[in-house]
Amino acid sequence: MLLLGAGLAPAGVAVAAPTPSAPDEGGSKKLRDALEAAAKGHIEAKARLDNSKRRQTELTARLKQLEVRLVELNSQVGEVAAQSYRLGRLTTLSALLASSDPDSFLQRAAELDLMAQRDSRRLRDLYEAKAEAARAKLAIDAEIREQQKQLAVLAKKKRDAEAALAMVSSGAGTGFGGGSASAKPAPRNSDGSWPSESCSVKDPTTGSCITPRTLHMLQQAQAAGYKRHVSCHRSGGDGEHPKGRACDFSAAAGGFENVSATGGDKTYGDSLANYLKNNAGRLGVMYVIWYRQIWMPNTGWRSYNGGGSPAGDHTNHVHVSMY
Repeated sequence: MLLLGAGLAPAGVAVAAPTPSAPDEGGSKKLRDALEAAAKGHIEAKARLDNSKRRQTELTARLKQLEVRLVELNSQVGEVAAQSYRLGRLTTLSALLASSDPDSFLQRAAELDLMAQRDSRRLRDLYEAKAEAARAKLAIDAEIREQQKQLAVLAKKKRDAEAALAMVSSGAGTGFGGGSASAKPAPRNSDGSWPSESCSVKDPTTGSCITPRTLHMLQQAQAAGYKRHVSCHRSGGDGEHPKGRACDFSAAAGGFENVSATGGDKTYGDSLANYLKNNAGRLGVMYVIWYRQIWMPNTGWRSYNGGGSPAGDHTNHVHVSMY
């Protein structure tokens, strides 16, 4: 998942991508599982919250339309009632008595039928509009309850993230600059959630496999100019790398080095980390680790202590885990 671990080349020497036999990138499995659960829970709850807000907006717009329609229909039905009160309802008997000949009677009878159909339609439309308005109000109330539920989930997942980070973090981080480009969004489900994906497409960095969403992230990052050495899938250990849901981007142009990035390499890593954070919602990023800081969607940038090595502290590469 996170770090390169021990067994790296001497300081300053560029090496190949992390090997499958290299230890996981610092931290325990418990920490990695806790970070994943907190981040995934947040992303899922946020998607449900956003979807509920969209439905509420649509329902509110429809309710406003219905309220305008109800005013019109109430006015029309009121006219029918007022006319009936003033003139009395036109019946077949009154039409017959007011007719001077058969043709006049047939004409009045036809008028009676048309009026009855019109009045019946107005009353039916009024009833249906009132029923739909009532359903819309109930649906809006349900969406509000759903949003309150998801807000509670978000609050819990933030507490979970804070608890998990307490093992490796001493407080808020400062974040990084650069990386302002906007990525092309990865495909989502119709309700705004992320589709479930497996390690099913070729990993261009190792020849193994990654998820389609991870590949999309990698391609978007490279299109934005982040073209230095990358390694994604790793068969050994646990975390997201073996699932094809994580990539390590070297800060140095020649590959992973066992020294902390400085100068242009540090600037490159800063920009990439910020790019991934800024486009997390478009790409499906779960969290980012770079230069002793970790970003999660429910905590923002926090300090990160990976054990003191360039790999453990992520000072020689940017790690990104995908949903």
